[in-house]
Amino acid sequence: MAIQLGQIAPDFEQDSTHGRISFHDWLGGSWGVLFSHPKNFTPVCTTELGEVAKLRSEWDKRNVKPIGLSVDPVEAHHKWELDIHETQGTKLDFPMIADANTKVSALYDMIHPESDPTVTVRSVFVIDPSRKVRLILTYPPSTGRNFAEILRAIDSLQLTDARSIATPVNWEPGEPVVISPKLSDEEASRQFPQGYKTLKPYLRVVDLQAPGQ
Repeated sequence: MAIQLGQIAPDFEQDSTHGRISFHDWLGGSWGVLFSHPKNFTPVCTTELGEVAKLRSEWDKRNVKPIGLSVDPVEAHHKWELDIHETQGTKLDFPMIADANTKVSALYDMIHPESDPTVTVRSVFVIDPSRKVRLILTYPPSTGRNFAEILRAIDSLQLTDARSIATPVNWEPGEPVVISPKLSDEEASRQFPQGYKTLKPYLRVVDLQAPGQ
């Protein structure tokens, strides 16, 4: 059965470039980004893993732990790290799961036989500190991911967890948001004393960056 939003991310133990990992224990109190790459020593994956390493300060700022996965063994991961460092100018500082027995790939439905029965697709699972799956993205093996979008989505999740709001189309951090329709106008005024704009009864826009907020 496919994993759905809101369910607890399946736990597992598997070898990685950082040793044996028990996934839930490894997450601790952090958010997690579990992402798979189709195969080691391939061009798109090399650029992706380098980008994830370059984004270290952004992950730390959001209390996020990234962790990669492919069906190649640990020894191949370590050899590939040298190529990534040479071509992308950065060292990998996050673990890569060696899923040679495809246990984790099967658990997270990362192998799509109609695409390619031998490799994992480019899956992304964003998991919150309570171990719930909050975002799922699936790319074909040929299309590299946009990690800026993944960070943007995490910003939205973390912001909307804290306030009774949602983020509109193409939202970027610092831009206006929409107020949850579940809030009455009275409650909205209490929570957002800076004021808000009502476009429709169900569409109310507020700037969280207003003075005093």
